[in-house]
Amino acid sequence: MNLKEKIRTVPHWPIEGVMFRDITTLLQDGPAFQYACDELYRRYKEKKIDVVVGIESRGFIFGSVLAYKLGVGFVPVRKAGKLPHTTISEEYELEYGKAKIEVHADAIKKGQRVLVVDDLIATGGTIAAAVKLIEKLGGKVIECAFIIELPGLKGREKLKGYEIFTMMEFEGE
Repeated sequence: MNLKEKIRTVPHWPIEGVMFRDITTLLQDGPAFQYACDELYRRYKEKKIDVVVGIESRGFIFGSVLAYKLGVGFVPVRKAGKLPHTTISEEYELEYGKAKIEVHADAIKKGQRVLVVDDLIATGGTIAAAVKLIEKLGGKVIECAFIIELPGLKGREKLKGYEIFTMMEFEGE
């Protein structure tokens, strides 16, 4: 199945010049959504993953399904102020300013093998911050998985030394 055909491109959103890659059309297509989740499961079913971390918010969709299929726990990484218990945080750079993400301080145990999932890698700031959080808690990042990669934004450069898997790329199209 060609999943790339299932992604809607929204020109000039959220700002002028941005070609937004919208996964909601993939999610709305039952067979395409199932195929994407099954492909992720096939990739990770033999990798001895202990926990799946999903990045807010679309990483929650694929990450939780994958955790369920793997029979492991799911850990949400959220924007600052959204988690109700004791957290640790990591700040990262945005194009104009900074942002912060958090995870519960007891979410990952030392030595756990962690798979990080998000829908898209662009500049890599959020995912690099999530990796730092996981490592602060003693987790070992096995791989970072994405549905979409925007290679022109060079997100992989922030993840040097980590395994990265993407299902498709959009290069300025």
